[in-house]
Amino acid sequence: MEATISALTAKYSKTYKRMRKAIEKYDRICVFRHIKPDYDAMGSQMGLVTFLKDNFPNKEIRFVGDNHSTFTPRLFPETERLPEEWFASPFLAIVVDVGEPSRIADPRFEKGETVIKFDHHPTPFVIAKDYVLEPESGSAAELVASFCLSWKGKKMSPEAARYFYIGIVGDTGRFMYSSTNTHTFEVAQRLVETGFPLHDTYLDMYEKKIDDLKVTAYVLNHFEISPHGVAYYVLPADIQEKLKITSERGKENVNLFSNIDGINAWCSISEDPNPKDWCWRISIRSKRVDISGVANRFGGGGHANASGARIQNLDELPSLIAALDELFE
Repeated sequence: MEATISALTAKYSKTYKRMRKAIEKYDRICVFRHIKPDYDAMGSQMGLVTFLKDNFPNKEIRFVGDNHSTFTPRLFPETERLPEEWFASPFLAIVVDVGEPSRIADPRFEKGETVIKFDHHPTPFVIAKDYVLEPESGSAAELVASFCLSWKGKKMSPEAARYFYIGIVGDTGRFMYSSTNTHTFEVAQRLVETGFPLHDTYLDMYEKKIDDLKVTAYVLNHFEISPHGVAYYVLPADIQEKLKITSERGKENVNLFSNIDGINAWCSISEDPNPKDWCWRISIRSKRVDISGVANRFGGGGHANASGARIQNLDELPSLIAALDELFE
């Protein structure tokens, strides 16, 4: 059966019913997402927050998590800072776009009297009794938007639709990744039909500054290619400082290599100098071959053609590149 909104609604009919009852029951709701947010994490979170505020104006709808260095406030509102006492009273916790509990940006989701979740990351962790988990889906935003669109009698405002659309476009590589399917396009169509400014949305998402050209120039002058077509570049903390970027922006140029003949996979390797979690963060992409297994071996995971990993020392990098290289022998 092809993936469609109606098919997904049928698959999760009982789950959707329980989720809706939970949303209707609680007067206080908080939406959580993963650390170091991307388009999908923030798009699915803010799309849901806006949808809930539009349809339940008398409920207290809050959201938490760390801000993004460029997405906020350009694309999304600044994240709220909720005091500890807010979590002392009963509330519904909704978690989006994250599978591993340790990667949820605010651990206070555990204080939720009820927890529900929407995700597309394959994970062995079960943090919610009721959840939608579709690893074949291109984005969490697609799943949350599908749930909202299937809710009869509820409206999808242009603002909520725009947030969801940003999440979908960002995590599907503008609908080019293999996880894009009929369901993706059906949801996108329904969102566009709300009338949000589509052209302006793309301009806002991919706006660059002149200084960003210097980052691109650095990447193009310092990348390496393995014997079997794995391209990669390394951004140490001192180079990031010189280029005036943060570690979370290190992967922004990774898709420069996506359509180059002879390059089968491509990676960004960015030093994260955070003293609480110092490491080298790696974003891995490929054209066709599943690279998620290699990502799992190196402290990460993800999807067949888009995964993440991490290493503690650059001495580990040759082993990671060699593992990827073996996939294309």
